[in-house]
Formats: sequence, structure tokens, C-alpha cells
Amino acid sequence: MRSVLLLLFIWTCRSSALIRVPLSKVPTIRSQLRSEGLLQNFLVEHRPDMFSRRYAQCFPAGTPSLRLGRSSEKIYNFMDAQYFGDITLGSPEQNFSVVFDTGSSDLWVPSAYCVSQACESHKRFKAFESTTFRHDGRKFGINYGSGHLLGVMGRDTLMVAGMTVKRQEFGESVYEPGTAFLRARFDGVLGMGYPALAEILGNPVFDNILAQKLLEQPIFSFYLSRKSNGNSESELLLGGTDERLYDGPINWLPVTAKAYWQIKIDSVVVQGVSPFCSRGCQAIVDTGTSLITGPTDDILDIQQLIGATPTNIGEFVVDCARLSSFPHVTFVLGGKDYTLSPEQYIRKEMLGDRKLCFSGFQAVDMISSEGPLWILGDVFLTQYYSVYDRGHDRVGFATAK
Repeated sequence: MRSVLLLLFIWTCRSSALIRVPLSKVPTIRSQLRSEGLLQNFLVEHRPDMFSRRYAQCFPAGTPSLRLGRSSEKIYNFMDAQYFGDITLGSPEQNFSVVFDTGSSDLWVPSAYCVSQACESHKRFKAFESTTFRHDGRKFGINYGSGHLLGVMGRDTLMVAGMTVKRQEFGESVYEPGTAFLRARFDGVLGMGYPALAEILGNPVFDNILAQKLLEQPIFSFYLSRKSNGNSESELLLGGTDERLYDGPINWLPVTAKAYWQIKIDSVVVQGVSPFCSRGCQAIVDTGTSLITGPTDDILDIQQLIGATPTNIGEFVVDCARLSSFPHVTFVLGGKDYTLSPEQYIRKEMLGDRKLCFSGFQAVDMISSEGPLWILGDVFLTQYYSVYDRGHDRVGFATAK
């Protein structure tokens, strides 16, 4: 009996060190615009946004290349972001909904002094109401396709699922470009990448958590469910993994460049043939991106192989009735196959009483010193539990339950 109590005590202590952040899945801005019949006009008016680092659409005219570097890598467009969680800033606490994004490293939320219309529909940080706020004095800017998000920097107490992070540097946006933010269900972004990506000087949130020794292990993991809204079951787990959420062992891959969570792909195979990236290529594991992106030539070939055809606004659609005949797509990572079925890589949306089916692959040319980069976004991450280990600079995958 004493041994059972001891084991229970040890398990309870370990569990208390794990911080669970529930994530909600909501319709994307793209889906909202489509349902209101406004998507085509929006894409025409904001065409530069579609060629962003994240969500560049493959228009027939082709997609420009994007070269990574400190001055150009922070080009965001969260039109397809789906998974958000809650944080608080300040004393007393002020609540915000943020994208927990492994593809960036900055924390920002709207400021009470924001002059953009987008800020009026979101929660805004009131620095003058927080007794723990410290003004930084510096300005920051993050480049978007249609303009710059501008703001001022400060530091304050951050709360994530009951965990207190002191003196956290963050940005207060005073200007948010474009109309996309006006419809966003989130208030801001909490970046989970390496410090090399940060525009805001100082420790990113996870680095601050590690510096303050708030976790037993320098690890976080994501379980992203395909269920929507209140039944999402998705979560970010800080400090470890949850074996109840995945099957089999975790397959580890070393980080190849410490900025994004960047890893090597051995190859990409469609139904056992037509290999892409056969000599190996680089990929970013990105929870802030909805789709799987890759070099234009490769993605266009994949679209053809899965029977997807382009629309006049650059999206690729398939016949929903033919999904069972489509090929499987396999990513080989660390010698292990990660296979996506048509049901997994095709996105379904309802438009009135019509079901629409869209390809989960998207073309964007990201150029780095290691060559073209792919992005493994939520289409991949809903199928595979992902683990991010800063102690050993590696990313792990296991089949999600």
C-alpha cells in the first residue's frame, strides 16, 4: 500500500510539472470569406498577401521566390490559422487569444492605443492598468504582404495555463495592416521558434520559461485534433508529452538550422512512385500554417497526381466523390514513412448545402542556404503528434490518436 501511495505521489508531482494549454479550432478567415461570397474580391484586393512566407497561392502566373533572412523572413499571413489558445498579460490579468506558432518567435497583442480598425474587434492591452508593466521605449515592426504591423515594446507578467512567466518581453501593436486581422478570431501571436527568428529583442516566451526553470524538461508538444470548436480536444503541452495522445514510439529528427524548427525530409512519395525531394530536402514544422507547402514545380506535379485542378483564384479543388481513388502521399522522415490518405490531405468545407473539397498542398518557393524549404503545417500535424525538444535540438513525431 505504501508503494502504491508513493507511486501515486511521484506521478502527481510529475503531472503537476506539465502545463496543458487547451486549443480551440475555429473556421479560418478564408472559410468565413468564402461563406459570405467575399473571398474572390478579397484575394484580388490583397493579392500581395497571397504571396507571403506562409500562404502564397499558386496563381497561373507563378509564385515569386522568398529568400529567408532577418529582414524578410517575418512575412506573415494567418488567413488559414485555425488553432488558438488563451493567455493573460499584466496585473491584474488581461485575457488574450493567441496563435501558438512554431513558425515565429515573437509575442504580440493589440495595444489600447492601436489606431487600426482591426484592433476595435479584438481585446487590447491596457498598459496603464497593469501594476507590473514596464515600458521598453523601443519600437518594432513585422512585415506583412500588405504592409507592416507596427508597435512598441514592453515587458510584463505572462500567465499561460496557470504558469507565471515574469518580465516577459512582448510587443503592443498600434497599427495592423489589411482587413484580414479584422476577421481573425485571435488577438495576437505567441511564437515558439528559436531566438534567431525574433524581431523583438529579449527572450522569446519558451526561452524565458526555461531561464526561469518553470519546467522539468525543455520540451513542448502539440496534439491537433481535426474536430471543431468546443470539441476540439487539441492542446499544447509544456514540459513533456502525453502518451495517451499518440501510438508507438516517438521518432526523433535533429534540427538542421536553429531558427525555425527545421528538419530534413528524406523524400516525398506519391502512391509509391513519382518521388520528390529524392536526394533529401529541408522542411519547417509549423503549427501556424494550415497547409503543406513546397516548391512550385513539385507541388504542381503533386496536384496533378492527386487530380486537383486550379480555380480562378489559385485554389486547387478535387471531386469529393472520387476521394477513395486518390493516391496516398508519403513523407519519409528519418527513415520512417509518414503517410497521408486522401481523407487526410483533402480539406472539406460546406458552402450552403454544397460540400467543397480542396487540396491540402500549396505552392510557395522558400529559398534558404540549404535549398528550397517545405512547410509541414496542420494538414500533416493533425495526423502526427509533434514534440519539440530544445534540450537536444530535435523534433519528434508519433502517430496521433
